[in-house]
Amino acid sequence: MHWADEIRDPSELKPDDVKLTKDEIAEAEHLIDRLTRDDLEGEEFTDRYTQAVEALLEAKREHREPPAVEEPKAPGKVVDLMAALQESVAKAKASRGEDATVHEMPKKKTTAAKKTAKKTPAKRTAAKKTTSSKTTAAKKTAKKAPAPKKRSA
Repeated sequence: MHWADEIRDPSELKPDDVKLTKDEIAEAEHLIDRLTRDDLEGEEFTDRYTQAVEALLEAKREHREPPAVEEPKAPGKVVDLMAALQESVAKAKASRGEDATVHEMPKKKTTAAKKTAKKTPAKRTAAKKTTSSKTTAAKKTAKKAPAPKKRSA
């Protein structure tokens, strides 16, 4: 729901009128003619999805099982991307006349001391208790003072 002040007049959204010249219209028609294809016939241009939906709807109207889905004949070709990349780099370098060998990255060197050294856990030290002199003085005073006696009525 909207309040009256929230509703806009749809005429505000109307785009401004555009004046086109005859040359612009001719160029637009020429572009449409260039991009239009008349040879859109054949197996590659059939809309299989729409056909499958129509067959499914027809089967539901007639209260029968929908047609079976065709399984793909063979799985797609699996490509090793790293090998393809290395081959592409080698071809590019060969075309420029550079050394076309692809080298492995060198492994990081570690020193023998790092391998043999084991980390030992740090020793824990006992935490020291620190109390202020005022606190201890108050405790001593509290111990020395006798408890007040109860009066009987």
